[in-house]
Formats: sequence, structure tokens, C-alpha cells
Amino acid sequence: FQENNIFKDDKIISLVVCPPTLTGHWVAEVNQFCALISPLHYAGNPNERVRLQSEVQKHNLVVASYEVVRNDIEFFSQISWNYCILDEGHAIKNGKSKLSQCIKSLQAKHRVILTGTPIQNSVLELWSLFDFLIPGLLGSEVEFNTRYSKPIIASREAKSSSSEQEEGLLAMEALHRQVLPFMLRRMKEDVLKDLPPKIIQDYFCDLSPLQLQLYEDFAKTRAMKEAESSIKFVDKDNDQSNLVRSTSHVFQALQYLQKVCNHPLLVLIPSHPQYNAIMSQLKKLKSSLHDIKHASKLTALQQLLLDCGIGSNYLYYLYIDPLLDESVANQHRALIFCQHRNLINIIENDLLRDLMPDVTYLRLDGGVPANQRYSIVSRFNNDPSIDVLLLTTKVGGLGLNLTGADTVIFVEHDWNPMVDLQAMDRAHRIGQKKVVNVYRVITRGTLEEKILGLQEFKLNIANTIVGDDNRGLQSMGTSEVLDLFNVQLMWWWNSNGLGLKVKTNNSPKPQENTAEHINPSKGLRAMTEGLGELWDQNQYDNQYNLDNFLQSLG
Repeated sequence: FQENNIFKDDKIISLVVCPPTLTGHWVAEVNQFCALISPLHYAGNPNERVRLQSEVQKHNLVVASYEVVRNDIEFFSQISWNYCILDEGHAIKNGKSKLSQCIKSLQAKHRVILTGTPIQNSVLELWSLFDFLIPGLLGSEVEFNTRYSKPIIASREAKSSSSEQEEGLLAMEALHRQVLPFMLRRMKEDVLKDLPPKIIQDYFCDLSPLQLQLYEDFAKTRAMKEAESSIKFVDKDNDQSNLVRSTSHVFQALQYLQKVCNHPLLVLIPSHPQYNAIMSQLKKLKSSLHDIKHASKLTALQQLLLDCGIGSNYLYYLYIDPLLDESVANQHRALIFCQHRNLINIIENDLLRDLMPDVTYLRLDGGVPANQRYSIVSRFNNDPSIDVLLLTTKVGGLGLNLTGADTVIFVEHDWNPMVDLQAMDRAHRIGQKKVVNVYRVITRGTLEEKILGLQEFKLNIANTIVGDDNRGLQSMGTSEVLDLFNVQLMWWWNSNGLGLKVKTNNSPKPQENTAEHINPSKGLRAMTEGLGELWDQNQYDNQYNLDNFLQSLG
């Protein structure tokens, strides 16, 4: 570029599209490492963006978020870009979404997608990405489904024939060969030999008595009976509207139990049928829902922070025993990830402020304006006096460089494995000098263990397509997903219908003569086959609102 003086032609402009949290990071990195490139940070309110449109021709790189490009697509589609680079390009994985259609309408000589997760839920996502990169390479969506998706899915059925398994394997290998020339995959362990290791550990805790009461009482509710009915009879009705209603209720039940595992405050609102009784019970005990002993994850989180040298206990010992000075000086710094802002609020108010006031922290979630997020990231990385950064995986889990931390703690877990993997790698990346310890706080014997099992299943699918070989095809069956309702965790069939049980260390498995494991029945399979890709957590929250669901708990 420098020899050809190419950038003096003001018509040659490239575009970087990325999540809003990363726009400031892109501009800062370009300014630091690329003196020949003059970036324009295209962000702000509509009036500010109109003003910036007149500035575009003065720069050779425009950095904008996906949402801004979608909103201003009429302007962006008028420009013939040199390079169009999509950072975290799996944002266009749903080819039918308005965002994907807007991005694909952009004109560019060269197109590049950067992503660590080209496949998150479905092989069809890969088609959408290549439909942007090289339209037509993998055929139309219908052709792709016929040639690749359907044979691969059919081969994973528990009762698939040998011919179906062979067809699935051939489709897998053909797709692998087709996309391999256009994919440059670099694993960190291959290119960063000096990067310290990442150690993932499951940190188990038992439900508190209050959580256990809520969890087990759910089995006696009308909501449980309706969930049972949905599973048993959905295969008898081909009406799509009835199928949607049935699956909706099952997901509401799962979401309710997830919230119980996270914190009773998330479900015990005044409309809950047990609210008054539980509040009276707590009042007699001179306690409240804000007492962390009622939320096992908060007590586990407190202990984890103390074990990492973060918290008052270590400062206290510092004044008693000078020998502890070195351990405190070398204490760890942590990223704490949650799915929901309201759980972050609880951690901030009930744990950090009330019980660990000497812990310094910052927050990075949807409540922070996009143009202020990079400054929070920069402050955390450059100020070692800040112990903790509280984040939502939606905002803080993509693309950011958070190597100032060497400890990552997941208080909540996403159904999509790529979301959690992306989040933990905010600390495990170039510039990290310490071993990164990842802790996943899990309530023992609950559906959370099955969520993590489902994550492993979906990771196996992704690695089979984009990996260096095609291992793992035989290890993935539909029953692994359907096992979400396995006896060891939540639901089982008995003489009275569908039951619910929390398995603890002291809880034996139900005997075969009294309970039968749920098999991959037609009803469950009909549900899961009709669901399509898994959404992110916000979509589940909006679609399956718990307010009305709580009324069925009576």
C-alpha cells in the first residue's frame, strides 16, 4: 500500500462491522498499529451519524456496529467498499434475519469474516456465512438442506439405519472438502506457543434449603402437570400452533428451574403463589431473600473470590501475618459472567457491597452505553487495583481483550457452548502472562449439569465440520439432547406420570421397578426437531415470559 500510494485515492474505503462493544477497540488498535489507515468511528445518535456521513470520504476505513449498519443501510449500500470485514461474523448466522439481509446487500470487492464460532447450533449457519462470502458456492438454502443438512441430521438419529449413517458421513466429508479452501483456522495452541494454559474447572455447590424447597415443590404444581402433558401428547397433534404452545410451556418450566438455581429472588416475586408464606417464614427466622445463605451460588462465589486472594479475609490476614504480603500482592483479578443484569445487581448489592466492601469492581453490561464500554475495558486492564469486572456474556463475551484478569467465573451458563467459550477467552488471549483459571459454578444435581452436557454435544458438531478431520460423527445422537429430561437430574416416568427429583450425593437413583428413564419418544423428538437454532438468552426471556407462568404454579 505504501509503495503504490494507494490510500491517496479517497474512493478506496474499507468497512469493518463488529459488535458495538468492539468499535472503539478497533479504532484504537488501528491507530496504534496502522499509521497508513485513517479510521472513522461511525457511531452515535441519528443526528450525529448524519454529520459523520459527510466525513466518510476523508477516511479510508469506517468502523461501525451491526445495529448501526442495519439502521443506516441506505447510506452504507450506496458505497462500493474495498474490503468489508465482519468481526464476530456469526452475527449473520440466521440468513432470514433483517440484519443478515442488510449485511449481504453491501457492495464490496473483498469480503472477510472473522469468527471463532462459524457453527454454533446448526450446520445451516455455515451456509449463511458463505452466502455472504461467496454467494452460490454452497447452492441455495434449499439445496444446502437437501445435500448436507438433512443427511447429517438423519444420521444422528438413535434409530438411523446403516445406509443413513453412511449418507450422513459422506455429506459431512463433502461439506468439509467444499469449505476447507476458504477457511483459515488457527488454534491458539498452534500459533501462540508461549500462551499460558487455560484450566477449566467445575465448582459444584448444593442448593440451599430454600432453593431445594422451590425446586422440589415445582413437581406438585399445575405447571409441572402441563409440562408433562406437553411432552406426552405433542406428537399426537400436527397443528403447528399447538406445537408452539406446548414447547413454550416446557421452556418456561426449564427457565423457571434455571432461575431457582441462580437465586430465589429471581422467581419469588409477589405474584408467586408461595411468596407470602416464604416471606413470613423468613421473617420469623429474622432473615430475608437478600441473605446470601439462601443462594448457594453466591456463597460459592464468595468463597471462590477469597480463595483467589480477593476479599477482606486476606487483607485482614495481611495485618496479622506479614508473611502473607507476597500472596496478597500477587492476588488474582477476576471476570464474573452472568446471563442477566438482575443477577449482576444481586451480586453487586448483596455480596460485594454488603459483605466484601473492600473489593473494587467495575460493571460492563447492557446498561452501559456502547461508546463508553471501551473506556471501561481499558481502565480495568490498566488499573491493577480493580479486583473484579462484572459482565453479561451478551455485552462482554465477544472480541474484548481482558487480559488484565487471570480468573474467569461463570455464575450462569448459556445453552450455546460458543457463548461461554468466547467469554472465557476474553482473558485467555495474546498478552496474557498468567495461567487462566476458569470456574463454572454449578448447582449439583440440577438441570445445569445437563446444560453443560448439551454444550459438549453441540461443540462436537461444530468441530466435526470445521476441524482438521471428521471425527466424532458416531458419538452424537439425538438421545443426548433429549436426555435433558433424564432421571438423574429432573424428570422421570413413574406410575403416577412424570416426576421431578433433585439428585444429591445422598440421593440414590430410582429403582427400575418404580421408575423408568425417559426414552427419546416421539413427543420429545417432535419438540426438539421443530425448534430450529437455539436463541440467545434475551430471546428466550422475551418469548417465554415467566410472569404468566408463575400463575400456573399454584
